[in-house]
Amino acid sequence: MRHDQTSVLITGANKGLGLEAARRLGDLGWKVFLGSRDPVRGRAAVDRLWEGGADVVLVPLDVTSDDSVEKAVQTVLGHTDILDVLINNAGAPGRAVTPSEATAEELHSVYDTNVYGPVRVTQAFLPMLGRSGNPRVVMVSSGGGSFSVITDPDQPVATMHELAYSSSKAALNMITLRYAHALPEIKFNVATPGEVANRTFAATDMNHHTGQLTVTEGTDSIVRLATLDPDGPTGVFVDRLGPIGW
Repeated sequence: MRHDQTSVLITGANKGLGLEAARRLGDLGWKVFLGSRDPVRGRAAVDRLWEGGADVVLVPLDVTSDDSVEKAVQTVLGHTDILDVLINNAGAPGRAVTPSEATAEELHSVYDTNVYGPVRVTQAFLPMLGRSGNPRVVMVSSGGGSFSVITDPDQPVATMHELAYSSSKAALNMITLRYAHALPEIKFNVATPGEVANRTFAATDMNHHTGQLTVTEGTDSIVRLATLDPDGPTGVFVDRLGPIGW
């Protein structure tokens, strides 16, 4: 790997927002470490990006497994000892169980990916991020994790009465802020792939492609935070139009 080549690890990158972010950052000449829980789908995604000219390495990665995360670290270390950007994109939607029926087990399965997963991966890659001259961590969250959005009756997500997904993203938002405050040498920010003001979101497998925005539009906020300059902000929550309320 060239020392002048920016490196990025993207979790859950074999499809959807993760794959599109990988494509876009690969087009910038970055070294992309494509994290995928499914090695077969991951290999297909890597081959597709290679055909487009990107410099991509497959990283088998299940963010719910400590062992898998540690192996992912070793895979990346086989190419570089510096990681410039980490995009915690892997997410689980849950089963949209209503609050009256949701159990602790239902929440745990979603939290394991959406909350504990980013913590596992971030903790494991902190030493590599610390060697970068401009380290950035992007947490992919949701407008559904924003209290200001959920309490706005005009927002469609306000009437989606589930417990696991939205609360997991609210927890991820707080975790990001705590990282940002405690580790000012690394930029920790939150992106949502939608437009809160316009009450729209990106079409992905997670929402059965019901969103109004393209997957490229959905990654605008992610790519913007991933490409921040050294004087860029930390501890912010943005969609593709700009900052949004927590």
